[in-house]
Parts: sequence; structure tokens; C-alpha cells
Amino acid sequence: MKELRLMKGNEAIAEAAIRAGVDGYFGYPITPQSEVLEYLMLQKPEERTGMVVLQAESEVAAINMVYGGAGAGKMIMTSSSSPGISLKQEGITYIAGAELPCLILNVVRGGPGLGTIQPAQSDYFQSVKGGGHGDYRMIVLAPFSVQEMYDFVETGFDLAFKYRTPVMVLSDGAIGQMMEKVEVGEQKQRLSNEQVKERCPWATTGKDANRERNIITSLDLDPQQQEDFNHHLQAKYKEIEEKEVRFEEIQTEDAEYIFVAYGTSSRICQKSVQLARAKGLKVGLLRPITLFPFPSKRLLELSKQVKGILSVEMSAGQMIEDIKLAVECNIPVEHFGRMGGIIPSPEEVVEALEQKFL
Repeated sequence: MKELRLMKGNEAIAEAAIRAGVDGYFGYPITPQSEVLEYLMLQKPEERTGMVVLQAESEVAAINMVYGGAGAGKMIMTSSSSPGISLKQEGITYIAGAELPCLILNVVRGGPGLGTIQPAQSDYFQSVKGGGHGDYRMIVLAPFSVQEMYDFVETGFDLAFKYRTPVMVLSDGAIGQMMEKVEVGEQKQRLSNEQVKERCPWATTGKDANRERNIITSLDLDPQQQEDFNHHLQAKYKEIEEKEVRFEEIQTEDAEYIFVAYGTSSRICQKSVQLARAKGLKVGLLRPITLFPFPSKRLLELSKQVKGILSVEMSAGQMIEDIKLAVECNIPVEHFGRMGGIIPSPEEVVEALEQKFL
């Protein structure tokens, strides 16, 4: 039976992990996501479900623990904030190269460097383009509410195991720290070892007599084999782009201009649409829910209907590049954003629209 709770975003994703039957969480504290680890420790999930929760000695150690647990076919996750995710990049690319499913939460703070502990969206490139080395991608989910922080745990793991790929939930300090009503689901039991073997025949679960050894690695010294593997990965990413695009539209039916925004920025833009409409401006909003795969086809369709697009980001402008690629230079695309942990106001967004297009 479902119940309602008032929770922080960071608490919601931690509770969702316990209730989804996650096997292990390995992390390291960093503001503004430390509550994920703190909540898990307080809830003692090892007593509720047998879930392992461990504060590693560093971010590098945490992501390599994820690598090991995921290699055994278990549901494993980690979380951090921008500088911590940077430290995890080598491990993330190893996980992608080994085709292992896992869930990674980034509660973004302002940068570059140590920056500020305030919310930002300046990790878009790092997350969507593949912040580590090599031609890899991750599925990236962008929640705009505490409820979606909760929901994207199960969604993320479903996608991770379906495609054998790391999945990132790209949140920010505002959503991680804000409190909202959350509908939480029933407790699911962790999979048994036999169920893991059935679900993940590739996993390192111990060699059965009737099969070959499972070897998990991202290393292949034969260049032709490595190229063939890369072609395999690119085909998988293409399939993800064709099948897993998610987005939301608000009042785009008659729109002459549209905002494109995700996460906290999309919450601001919902109000901006109302303010613009009150002034007689036909404005709508497209909210990408998956940043990879990006809703390029839908944006291309909208570009034949509207006069201009304003990319609203809490950054210097990163997602705007994907918007421009999507619309194929059909219409003007402009950017408005605040940096350093400053959240723009709805009025600022409308003013930017007027200044750039009207």
C-alpha cells in the first residue's frame, strides 16, 4: 500500500533505493547530497532488507566498489555532487566499458573547481557527453521534483539492466534539499542469488559446471576487437535514442516561442509560461526528462512551428548546443542562465525572452 511522506529530495532517493530492493550503496559525503548517505545509515537497511550501505574512504574507492558489485549482477548505486562525480569519472568509463548496470546520482553544485554548495546545472556536458575517456554514453534522467527523485530509482535500474549501462540521475542542490510531498511505494525484496543468475547470465556469480567462465573487463589489447566492441556500444546507444526518449510539453500546441529547460530551471519556466501568456505572448515549455537520449526529433518538429527557442539553464549554456543541433538551424536559439548557484526568477526568464526575440 502506498503512503505519503514529506521528504527532502536526497531523502526520497535514499528511501526509494531501500524500497526498490537495492543490494548496495557505496558513497562519500559531499554537500549538497550528504543526506543520501546519512539517511541510509539512519534507516539501517541492512536490518530491513539486507542492503549494504558503506561510506568508502574516497569517491574513487566508492565507484570501484560499484564496479565490483555491479559485476556480480547486483543492484548497486552511488551518489555524489559535482567535484565528487569528477573523481568518479575513470570508474564510470570502466563501468560503461564493461557494460555493467548501476545507478549514479549527481546533485549538482556550482563550479568550476570547488565552486559553491549552491545549486547549478553546469555538469550537463560532463554527464551527457561522457565525462570520462572513450566513446561511451550514459542514460541521463533529469528529475524536476522530489517525487521524480523517488521514481527515477526504479526507472533508472530498469533501464540500466535492460541495456547493461550506467544510468545517471542528474539533479541539483535545490531539488536535493527541498521538501515536498512524496508518494512512496511498497517494499520490494532483494533478488535471491538464483534470481540474479537468471537475470544476469553474464555476471560473475561463480562458475557453474555447464557454462564458460564469465570475465568482466573493459580491456582489449586487440585493436580490431576493440573497434568491433565500440561498434556494438554505438549500436546500443542508437537503440536507446530510438526507444527511450522521455519529455514533457506544456502549452506547446499554439506556441510561437518555447522554453527548453530541465530540472529546477523547468520549474521556474512553468511559471514563466503563465506570466508570458498573461502578457499575450504565446509561449510553451518542453522539458527533457532524458538528457541522453535527448528529445531531438520533437524539437525538430517544433522548430517548424515556433519562431524561436530559449534554452534556460543554470549554467553558461551547455544544453543549448544539443538544441541547436536538433533544430538544424531552422530557427533562432538563444540562451538565458544564471551561474554561481543563483536560481533565476520567472520574471527574469520572461524578460530574457522579450529582449532576445521581441
